[in-house]
Amino acid sequence: MIANMIDLTARQVQILRAIIEEFVETAEPVGSDTIDKKFNIGISPATIRNEMVYLQDQDYLRKSHVSAGRVPTSKAMKLYVNELMKEKELSVADEVSAKEKIWKSRDELGGLLYETTRVLADKTHALSVAITDERRLYHSGFANLLVMPEFFDIEVMRQVLQVIEEVSVLDEIFDFGVSENPIQISFGTELDNKYLAPIGAIYTKINAGDRICKLGVIGSARFDYPYVIPMMKYFKGLIEDLTIG
Repeated sequence: MIANMIDLTARQVQILRAIIEEFVETAEPVGSDTIDKKFNIGISPATIRNEMVYLQDQDYLRKSHVSAGRVPTSKAMKLYVNELMKEKELSVADEVSAKEKIWKSRDELGGLLYETTRVLADKTHALSVAITDERRLYHSGFANLLVMPEFFDIEVMRQVLQVIEEVSVLDEIFDFGVSENPIQISFGTELDNKYLAPIGAIYTKINAGDRICKLGVIGSARFDYPYVIPMMKYFKGLIEDLTIG
């Protein structure tokens, strides 16, 4: 059903998934030889190359400027998140530790969001942000960006810092490409700023009692999506439960 939905064969889906997972792990462009050696696709490197050309023509891959390999596009990453990946089941320890750390702040929304961004940044190893309907901004985890290869470029880092300083711009990113999914994803390649191309944002809208908030994480587009997305869902449900009434 997936192959029919996205007009790809099962083999092309298999290759695309392998490229995405390899890229997420290494941050390096992926070549056909790597796919041949690391993944049991069962076809020759030449056939893999041909399939990669087709995937590039369909805008699932793009050529790297620094090697002969390819990297997945935002179209491919959204396909992976929405159709191909399997979400991890959060451990009881993950859920309990998250709840314990924000429990003491449950009576005041500002404090609750402040603690939530701290815990979420620690859990996701990314920059965590929250915005209230009064345009109040909370954030934590800038240091996490410094260990991601994408942010070794000072201009990329500067642009992200600038986004955080301008709540209206951050709000636009969070509203970009809104769908019916409870957890939204946007990529820097979808924005009109070449320096934001390597970044990704995962975010959600939260009904905090009579208030509306947005909670998200910003980092490399190579998020550990199978873990981060269920973690975001957990925090959304937790905050909504704590702010009822």
